[in-house]
Amino acid sequence: MPGNHLEDLVAEWYQFQGFFVRRNVQVGKRPQGGYECELDVVAFHPGKRLLVHLEPSLDANSWEKRELRYRKKFEAGRKYIPGLFPGMDLPLPPKQVALFVFAGRGERTTLAGGQILLIKEFLAEILTAVKDRKVAAAAVPEEYPLLRTLQFAAQYWPLKGGPA
Repeated sequence: MPGNHLEDLVAEWYQFQGFFVRRNVQVGKRPQGGYECELDVVAFHPGKRLLVHLEPSLDANSWEKRELRYRKKFEAGRKYIPGLFPGMDLPLPPKQVALFVFAGRGERTTLAGGQILLIKEFLAEILTAVKDRKVAAAAVPEEYPLLRTLQFAAQYWPLKGGPA
């Protein structure tokens, strides 16, 4: 099923760590049809008591435009996430993260009340976790194809004796 590559990677990473993950959740059903908002990735880890709402983006918008968009998404998240995991005691409010591929944040660390995370930092977190897992002995399970690809890259790149 086609999807957003960045959202797929975020969901895989959190599932791999033991989180229950909800993706592309339509929230705020309107009486005339449609929804108020879509939440990209919501992840809950009962054992660690962590609840994270992530909004990954490949946009190249100004910080002002992003502020408006993410304020709406994060407010909807705080309002509707408590109903996404029925029967579970959620730690509220959720940690909210705006993950950007295209951004130079300068001194900026937050946006619309959420944390800013850059793709370089996110990938460093993943690569640090998988780099010492040898593919032959501890391959990332095949249900996580993007993480497994990163594990292969971490183990075999740069190529020794071949093109760099």
